[in-house]
Amino acid sequence: MTRHVALLRGINVGTAKRIAMADLRRVFESLGYTHVRTVLQSGNVVFDAPHLLDTEAATRLQTAIADDTGVNSRVLVVPADRFLEIVRKNPFADAADPSRMLVTFLDSPLDERTVVTPSDEELAPERIFVTDEALYQWIPDGLLKSRVILTAPTKSTVLATGRNLRTVTRIVALVSGPDDAVSPTVDV
Repeated sequence: MTRHVALLRGINVGTAKRIAMADLRRVFESLGYTHVRTVLQSGNVVFDAPHLLDTEAATRLQTAIADDTGVNSRVLVVPADRFLEIVRKNPFADAADPSRMLVTFLDSPLDERTVVTPSDEELAPERIFVTDEALYQWIPDGLLKSRVILTAPTKSTVLATGRNLRTVTRIVALVSGPDDAVSPTVDV
């Protein structure tokens, strides 16, 4: 079995795209995935599959979620080992406030024109580091005051979804923890 992390984009934010985590787990289980667990109420799912999943599997998940819940949300599926590697590469992992450290997971590299970043001096105290798999942001003044602009056109094929370091840490604990030691929903 291969462990994966599914990150649903934009669900349960405010009153839009509401999905109960029990319903989300049921969708994953109906597709034959096992050890399905959710983290918080924001569309973070850890599950096992008999093999490494591809983008077609993510599309199937997206379709199944829409069919079952009526909610359309893009789904980024990341193999657990890749997820852990992205987290290990975080240059701002020692952030003073984990809720102000954002990791945006990417399904493919961003085009250099997609991220508009002021110079380090203009950006300070905010910091950003971009790789092919993730965009790491230290945003001490909060996301709404960020000076970084993602200019991805609406037709962009890059799927990007962000999680703060506090949530990422919870997902890591679930990915790394023993299967029988966790309840289906973890809210640590």
